[in-house]
Amino acid sequence: MSRRTFARLAAVPAVGALVGLRPGIASAASRPSAHPAGSRTAGGRTDVARAMRRAGAFMDEHVSYRGAYVWSYLPDLSTTWGEMEARRTMCWVQPPGTPSVGHSLLDAYHATGDETFYRAAERTGLALVEAQLPVGGWNYIHDFAGNGSLRDWYATIGANGWRLEEFQHYYGNATFDDAGTSTAAQLILRLYVERRHPKFKASLNRVIDFMLKAQLRGGPADGGWPQRFPAFSGAVSEMPWPDERPSWLPSDVQHGMQDGDYTGHVTFNDDVLGENIKFLLMCISALGRRDLTRPVLRAMACLHRLQQPGPQAGWGLQHLSHSVGGRPAGAPASARSYEPRSLTTHTTQTNIRQLFHYFRLTGDHDYLRRVPEAIAWLETCPLTSEQKGENPLLKSATHPTFVELETNRPRFVHRFGSNIRNGAYYYDHDHRNTLSHYSGGRSIDLTGLKATYDELMALSRSEVADLRDRSPLTPGGPQELPRYFSVRDLDLTDLFRGADPALPGVTEDQASALVDALGTKDHWITPIGTTTNPYLGPAPATPYEGVAYMSKHVGDLYDTSPYDPATPPAEPPYRPHDSAEGITTSAYTGNMAKLIAYVAG
Repeated sequence: MSRRTFARLAAVPAVGALVGLRPGIASAASRPSAHPAGSRTAGGRTDVARAMRRAGAFMDEHVSYRGAYVWSYLPDLSTTWGEMEARRTMCWVQPPGTPSVGHSLLDAYHATGDETFYRAAERTGLALVEAQLPVGGWNYIHDFAGNGSLRDWYATIGANGWRLEEFQHYYGNATFDDAGTSTAAQLILRLYVERRHPKFKASLNRVIDFMLKAQLRGGPADGGWPQRFPAFSGAVSEMPWPDERPSWLPSDVQHGMQDGDYTGHVTFNDDVLGENIKFLLMCISALGRRDLTRPVLRAMACLHRLQQPGPQAGWGLQHLSHSVGGRPAGAPASARSYEPRSLTTHTTQTNIRQLFHYFRLTGDHDYLRRVPEAIAWLETCPLTSEQKGENPLLKSATHPTFVELETNRPRFVHRFGSNIRNGAYYYDHDHRNTLSHYSGGRSIDLTGLKATYDELMALSRSEVADLRDRSPLTPGGPQELPRYFSVRDLDLTDLFRGADPALPGVTEDQASALVDALGTKDHWITPIGTTTNPYLGPAPATPYEGVAYMSKHVGDLYDTSPYDPATPPAEPPYRPHDSAEGITTSAYTGNMAKLIAYVAG
């Protein structure tokens, strides 16, 4: 459920390093230009645009499969990966997959006017239309070879990915996790408003209807969205707990999915609610769909309502959509077996920032009323110097990820065993030997949260009225969407009337360096950053007494989870080695984002 993407591990030029501009309260006219005068020439733009065209055409004509993408490719395309090893016929919907490349292609068209990019973006959009489920949303992945091929992938590669529990079972329904559905929906919307293609119109109508049908109704959960929709009767409600366990495992540890099947509960993880609100606001703005205002307000009210009472005035990754085991709807819920029932500090930070946006959208101070309580709670549960000193994985964090209900003690997650059949996850209060693939600590910007709260509370009535007047929630005519989606993350405030999202500043030297790196091969080669073990058959259940896999991304050779080959488990036959080099969608979109900003600036 968290965005465990190859993009975070790959050695890719970071477009984020160039993005320091964030839309604030000031109007676009009051913001300084992001591009220093004389930083580019007409000839430089022309040369860069030509290089962009070569790179875009290569991705479309040689790398894509029917316009669709996964995440990483060996240069000869003999092996490909999404979040796990993928088949050549697969489409990965999760960012940085197919929708991410589609947004980049459409952005390149807007920057250059070159029809090559539009045709490629349209082809990618039509691949997503084909991958769209009948219900209207998208799964993480699609296989153009057919449902039988996809089921076989789930039963083999997916089933043996120890840490990737969402891929261990085929559900056949759509997911809101990892922004897959919302990112795909945004691309379909952009392509439709560009040229009113009838296939995109039909697809857009289906996904809007899907979001409205999936939105929970009634009770504390009203207005929220579940992890997956529609409900699947065969969804997993517990993970195996091996009968034979290591002798060193404490007897009192807790484990498992405490609230059963988590896929139907209100999901805040990965900002599911915020991403869906963003898409619906885009539809309100671009299509004049005022009927979507009420669903947006219901979603905003859900997040506000599910803030827990003091003194633990935060949120969990998920909250019960209905009563489970005597616990009421709206209570924090567990999710995957390494996401215990708790409050989560990074989710709380994200939701506080969402409340800031809701105030900007509505001018309603009630959205800010309980923010001080949430900040006050975060101040009560920082990591200690001992915890950070004794666990290198916590060194750069400020807070534990999970905080136990009532006691306010950190909960830390661990695992034993070596694969999906002989191992399992458990949680306790021991801060040592935590997971590497799911951080036990988070960085919380308390100073920034307080400063933004004070800034918003200090706004005059006229300034609040101006925000409300420019909000997409305030009635008014349709307006154009932002032109660029791939150069930086878009905030809700970028959808305000009169907003002019600033492009990052890119110099001619920086652009030229990227063009030089492209060379004559028309694509960038970078370290892929991860690798996977090939599928060897069902993992053996033979007990494993060691601890070599506790804090690693992968287990034994039967585990198909991706891992960094430079830091493998200290267990034969693993040995450290450099990452293979290849073509990655994260490198392509990151590099193109800089070139787009250069040409468009």
